[in-house]
Amino acid sequence: MIKRLLAVCLACFLAAPLFAAEAPDALIRRVSEEVLEIVRQDKDIRNGDIQKISALVDAKVLPYFNFQRMTSLAVGRDWRSANPAQKNRLAEEFKNLLVRTYSNALSSYSNQRIVFKPFKMKSGETEVLVRSEVTQPGSQPVQIDYWLEQSGDNWKVFDVVVAGISLVTNYREQFANEVRAGGIDGLIASLAAKNKSLEVAAAAKNGKK
Repeated sequence: MIKRLLAVCLACFLAAPLFAAEAPDALIRRVSEEVLEIVRQDKDIRNGDIQKISALVDAKVLPYFNFQRMTSLAVGRDWRSANPAQKNRLAEEFKNLLVRTYSNALSSYSNQRIVFKPFKMKSGETEVLVRSEVTQPGSQPVQIDYWLEQSGDNWKVFDVVVAGISLVTNYREQFANEVRAGGIDGLIASLAAKNKSLEVAAAAKNGKK
């Protein structure tokens, strides 16, 4: 359930251009409305065309997320022991994991609607929380919050919290165990293997259609 809702979250950033100096809540609201409308109208996405979904995510989601910071938060204190090359590999593999995981789940979209909570931002703030709620007929609403940081004139997401569960901290214990077992390189290898497994599964799923 959480993966499906996070898929909707990531979908909300698939197809909108960047606008300078756009407020963080306005950014998320606008992109959410635009992209969910695309999903509603795109039969291929609703039918689970993973190749098409992945291409859209790769092309459009990246400008709105700070994957380097997301990865550092997910890896936690072990991030400090990684060298620059390892940090780049970790960020790349973690990005691929998120993109592939939620591309696979995106086809589960079914008439969700996003309601945004009142937003307040103090002058000079560079990190803000945008709160929203996903509603779906026959289900209890689920709160989804976006943490954003200012990057130049724009805002980027560095964490998503679904029903009180942080995306980045949700991975922290798993990543810590991987580092204890095989060091930073072991974590990189584990992420790469998981991504390969998701890639093979997606290819097999598309081949059956």
